[in-house]
Amino acid sequence: MSDLFTHGYAVVIGMGADLPVTITDAQGVAALLRDPARCAYPPEKLQLLTGPGARRADVLQALDKLAEQVKADPDATAVVYFSGHGTETPGYYFLPYGYNTADLPGTAVSGAEFTDKLRAIQARKLLVLLDCCKAGGIGDAKDPSALPFPQSPAPPGMFDALKAGGGRVLIASSRKDEFSYTGAPYSVFTDELLKALAGYGAFERDGYARVLDTAMWVGRKVPARTGEKQNPIIKVSNLEDNFTLAYYAGGDKSPKTLEWDTGAPISAGLGDAQLASWRVQWSNYRENLMLIEERMSEFVEFTAVPLQLVRSKRQTETHIAELEHRLGIGG
Repeated sequence: MSDLFTHGYAVVIGMGADLPVTITDAQGVAALLRDPARCAYPPEKLQLLTGPGARRADVLQALDKLAEQVKADPDATAVVYFSGHGTETPGYYFLPYGYNTADLPGTAVSGAEFTDKLRAIQARKLLVLLDCCKAGGIGDAKDPSALPFPQSPAPPGMFDALKAGGGRVLIASSRKDEFSYTGAPYSVFTDELLKALAGYGAFERDGYARVLDTAMWVGRKVPARTGEKQNPIIKVSNLEDNFTLAYYAGGDKSPKTLEWDTGAPISAGLGDAQLASWRVQWSNYRENLMLIEERMSEFVEFTAVPLQLVRSKRQTETHIAELEHRLGIGG
């Protein structure tokens, strides 16, 4: 057993209220991060906010504290997890506990405020996880009319605003027009996130959960489990390496099955040289895919997207799928 993952810092938020599953999910993420036999974050460096403790002022204060914590630690890894409503009115707002639709500026956190708080977190390694979309259960989706305005997984332009920082990775649980599905004991996205942090699908058996391993795992497993009804969004900026997020087994090199998991396989390790080569290829293809998607997004709804862009996108997705299959994390 190794020492704690001393450079790990986190803010984990579950709004609760009309989405009680968000508290369970946040508690699961916090418990795994703090578990000395798992991710081994120092308890004093993890802030868990749920229910009445996750009001607007609490969220802003926690993000400010995180910025102060990492300022003095050049090796800091920072994780921000938010589970709750995200909505466009048309201005974007995260809805913490106690939000009032008649006074969103005073009771919710605007997308601009949240982005500014993230920009102030000057860790060179930052992972932002947003489970802020239409929440529902498999086959029994939550009524989208629960809010009087459209819901959305992430503020428009937030990722672009974060590009000026160091290594930044954003993962939203689903696309704008999709539901996020619940399950037992955790929602699908959080369940797969926890498996990734526990070392499932780890490229190297060196004891560390890494950011690209995590992104690839949830990006592959969530659509597979939901029949392609839920597809996480993954954005990467200024990523120099596949940085470590945590230990996955308290410093041990063998991943341990999670208590509630009834049989999901932990992928076998591969040669370091081959894995390194495939990771570089995967990263390059992912970057190409993002560029293609950005180019496609420039075309308005009623303008035909050039056929060559469509073909390039499909070819790139095929290459990515082939590499993920070689790495043993396919669905």
